[in-house]
Amino acid sequence: MHDTALPPESRIGRVALRVGDLDRVAAFYESVVGLDRLDATDERATLGVEETPLLELHAHEGLPERTPAETGLFHTAFLFPDRAALGDALARVDDAWRLTGASDHRVSEALYLRDPEGNGVELYRDRPREEWPVADGRVQMDTLPLDLDALREDAAGDSTAGAPAETTVGHVHLEVSSTPDSRSFYVDGLGMALRQDWSGAAFVAAGDYHHHVGLNTWNGRTTPGTGLGLDWFEVLVPDEAALEGVAERLVDRDVAVEWTDDGVTFADPDGIALRVRVE
Repeated sequence: MHDTALPPESRIGRVALRVGDLDRVAAFYESVVGLDRLDATDERATLGVEETPLLELHAHEGLPERTPAETGLFHTAFLFPDRAALGDALARVDDAWRLTGASDHRVSEALYLRDPEGNGVELYRDRPREEWPVADGRVQMDTLPLDLDALREDAAGDSTAGAPAETTVGHVHLEVSSTPDSRSFYVDGLGMALRQDWSGAAFVAAGDYHHHVGLNTWNGRTTPGTGLGLDWFEVLVPDEAALEGVAERLVDRDVAVEWTDDGVTFADPDGIALRVRVE
């Protein structure tokens, strides 16, 4: 019998998006987010930091835009290693793009924007874990104003260098049709822990991170996504035992699991594709 929880070292790996204009979207993630283009063909581009892939863009010319009813991506959240690097990211946004929001979440500081095809993007940095407010085992996140002028002053001043090598995809936030159903899947099936649950949203994570996956029903999405937008995302686990544990829990819940050379693939209750592999 395998452990019922993901090991705390587990984390988000790559995120893949279906896009209509590959070159335009890739250029955004290079110039604004600061990722490097690691490889590219006419059909696909892989972006990341140094040799680590974080984002795959898959060209689907002619695929319709995601409709207001479709579930899928709320945002991909790129985690920067410190406040200075986040300040440099803000400088790139100031130079080449525009913010849709900025928040102090008590556990983190975050900038929000949308890519050229409307996919949500978060750029953030974590506060030290000892500063995170926790009560009854739940992290106490909030949405407070972020002082952008102070963040600009704390920038390292090297925005043209791009995202630092330590940058990762810190979390993925999804728009789902039912918060209770999705929460049950990601907690009881995938093995994450519930970290906060409020106002039509749930935040789940491996270990005691504030969240690796966000789930919300704020926009009333009801049908699986088939248009442009999120294709799949990846969870990395530390060893084969953890991977087998995920597969076993999902099979016990009658979830269709496919083993591949890289790990396992399956879909959540809204048809959102996930991949789990050993890091």
